[in-house]
Amino acid sequence: MLKATLRSFLAHKGRLLLSALAVILSVAFVTGSLIFSDTVTRTYDRLFASTSADVTVGPRQDLRSAVPTGVVRTVPASLARRVAGVDGVAAAHVDVAVQNAVVVNSRDQPVGPTTDAPTTVRNWEVTDHSPVRLTSGHAPHGGGEAVLDSDTARHADVGIGDTLTVHAQPGTFRVRVVGIATFTTTNPGAALLFLDTPTAQTRLLGSADRATSVSVDAARGVTDAQLKHRVGRAIGTGAYDLRTAGEQAKSAAASLGGFLRIIKYVMLGFAGIAVLVGVFLIVNTFAMLIAQRTRELGLLRALGADRRQVRRSVLTEAVLLGLFGSTLGLAAGIGMAAGLIRLLSAFGMNLRTTEMAIGWVTPVAAYVVGVGVTFVAAYLPARRAAAVSPMAALADAEVAGVGRPLRVRAVAGALVGAAGVAALAGCAAAQRTATAVALLGSGIVLTLVSAVIAGPLLVRPLIRVLGGGFPALFGTIGRMSQRNALRNPRRTGATAAALMVGLALVGGMSVASASMTRSIDRQIEKTLGADFVVQNRNFQPFPPEVTDKVRATSGAGTVVRQRFAAVAVALPDGKRVETTASGYDRRLDSVAHINYVHGDTATALADGHIAMDAGFAGKHGVRPGSVLPVEFQGGRRARLTVGALTNQDAAEGFGIEGGVYFGIGTVEKYVPGTPDAALYVNAAPGTGTGRLRSHLERTLAAYPHVQVRDQADYKKLVHDQIAVLLYLVYALLGLAIVIAVLGVVNTLALSVVERTREIGLLRAIGLARRQLRRMIRLESVVIAVFGAVLGLALGLVWGVCAQRVLALQGIRTLAIPWGTIVAVVIGSAVVGVVAALLPALRASRMNVLAAIAHE
Repeated sequence: MLKATLRSFLAHKGRLLLSALAVILSVAFVTGSLIFSDTVTRTYDRLFASTSADVTVGPRQDLRSAVPTGVVRTVPASLARRVAGVDGVAAAHVDVAVQNAVVVNSRDQPVGPTTDAPTTVRNWEVTDHSPVRLTSGHAPHGGGEAVLDSDTARHADVGIGDTLTVHAQPGTFRVRVVGIATFTTTNPGAALLFLDTPTAQTRLLGSADRATSVSVDAARGVTDAQLKHRVGRAIGTGAYDLRTAGEQAKSAAASLGGFLRIIKYVMLGFAGIAVLVGVFLIVNTFAMLIAQRTRELGLLRALGADRRQVRRSVLTEAVLLGLFGSTLGLAAGIGMAAGLIRLLSAFGMNLRTTEMAIGWVTPVAAYVVGVGVTFVAAYLPARRAAAVSPMAALADAEVAGVGRPLRVRAVAGALVGAAGVAALAGCAAAQRTATAVALLGSGIVLTLVSAVIAGPLLVRPLIRVLGGGFPALFGTIGRMSQRNALRNPRRTGATAAALMVGLALVGGMSVASASMTRSIDRQIEKTLGADFVVQNRNFQPFPPEVTDKVRATSGAGTVVRQRFAAVAVALPDGKRVETTASGYDRRLDSVAHINYVHGDTATALADGHIAMDAGFAGKHGVRPGSVLPVEFQGGRRARLTVGALTNQDAAEGFGIEGGVYFGIGTVEKYVPGTPDAALYVNAAPGTGTGRLRSHLERTLAAYPHVQVRDQADYKKLVHDQIAVLLYLVYALLGLAIVIAVLGVVNTLALSVVERTREIGLLRAIGLARRQLRRMIRLESVVIAVFGAVLGLALGLVWGVCAQRVLALQGIRTLAIPWGTIVAVVIGSAVVGVVAALLPALRASRMNVLAAIAHE
């Protein structure tokens, strides 16, 4: 049996190669994501471990903001002298590092790894933990000198003697590059500019008495944990955050982990799609191979092979296919990881392919995925092969379930589909986002499974409709192609299912994204009343001089400032909500349209008052006049009276959770030094908006990171952000289509072999080669369009339900992109034509007499 199995596997290696491609793709994405993330993690672990001080003393970590506030948390610079006197401290020095500064060259072009990325500006302090070493020039001395890292200098074409402008929160200043420093470890993709310590404190923090942290080196024989304990006992731990080198490295790695998780999950998403679609391909391939080998299997049974041996033989072929695909997939995954590493290097993250990390988990995962997928996919065809009796097989009485009733599928599909529809209906009616999301996920999975199970039941009615015009358009050839697609509903359903998965995904996401775009467009139109919004490109706050220059711009009338503040609000129901609040000038009504349920803008922005979304307030028992304890970043506390309730959703731009906002005076009082994050500008009477825009752009030419946006620009910004998600979905669709095409090619190729004698007879009675090719192409087109119709129907239902979930977050407009849907259906027909090219060509080249004599 083993010898027969091996010979059978090698005899069909050409047909199995297409199935192996699905395994290769899924394994490649799994292993590539694991290798890439392991490589980046190990590289950064080494970087953080080598550059972290033995103990770091920083400001106490309190409130975090989802939106940049521009506030730099600091500690007293005198803390370094206090720490230096602690027993066990070898040295202590202040650190100054800010990441919200923008550095531009003499041509006002940003200097950094990317156009939008700010450069980290810090003080020059040479220690054993320094991430760079001076390789040319000299260290900075005085307020006008700086050192730049070599990667940024090369990328931005900056050399010693060049002048750079630094836009920091306290103000803008110029420096001359006097030295170039080279990274001692991997460059994390940052651009570093170094100033001497007094200049960094004054220019970046606004005071020579402040620092962002204090680095402490342990004396010989003192462990990091001992040093942390001693320093904490000396200075107190309530006001400061103390971390050992290990803890600091772990914290830095955790911050990086979000970025790595995104890449890993995206790649695993591709792997999941490849696995899911590949299962249909492998099931179909093995089912058809077994149907063509019924006589061979019957002979084996007649010679004494029992059912278990036949089943084991088929599963052994699947394992061999899995091993072959996993091995090639592992190699492809290594290549994919190397490509990702080189891609990141192009963006400034200089990883090395020679340091690629391949742990034992990676090959294990490769073979578990590859072999597991093929084994599971081949199990049902293997059982079907073992169930064929010797006499029935010898007589060729049964071929792959043709004509077998579909009652079991009908019942199972109906039950699963009913559960899925119930979940989707519950999702549309749910009032809580978490519940709606859970029901949506369950409904998508159940309806997808139901469509796969019940797909063969839909083949006959739908293909009769979809191919109904073929007889009129193509005559007998059209009728034959339609009947070929109807011949085996199970095979047609499984082939179309591969395409259905990808198109259901793109259909659902297209509806959701179109609804988001339309809703946000309407919200911008309804809410934004300013002619222009002046805002940083990367949403970081800007220096105060920007506000002064905008106010002084010719033609500028009303200018309303917006600032962000991280707050924690204690609510009447006992909950404490951390969110980001906005502070506005009193003339907010002139630049924004706000729908108030209670109160007005004057009350909302009055001293000691606060406003919030009415829905959020009602959920937490807040009423007009309620006095709420509010904690601000830095520990300052206030009791603010609820002066207004609005009907603004979080998605409309006035705050994050809760839509919380108050007067800008409240921000100045409790978080002094908070910079402006946006300016809402109206043209002065007699000045056209076009003229004002040109004046503003000319005023802000020296600040390339600050942009002037109107309503159309804001809409485009939202469209571009949503498009990033759509591009990912389209990439998933592309992968699904590639595998689906392989499935159609495989099905048609094996179908041609199965119908060899039939094709020979058709050719003998006068069917031309061109007519034969057309017949196979039409069969492929109708199968592809059938899969597209099923997928888009599912996707539209998913998209509508997803919009109902998004409605809980303010996305209340349903939009269906009919143009995209029509384009997908037409594209599916093209896919069908392409997939049929090779099988049709092979069929047309058959020798007529040899085909008639084929068994």
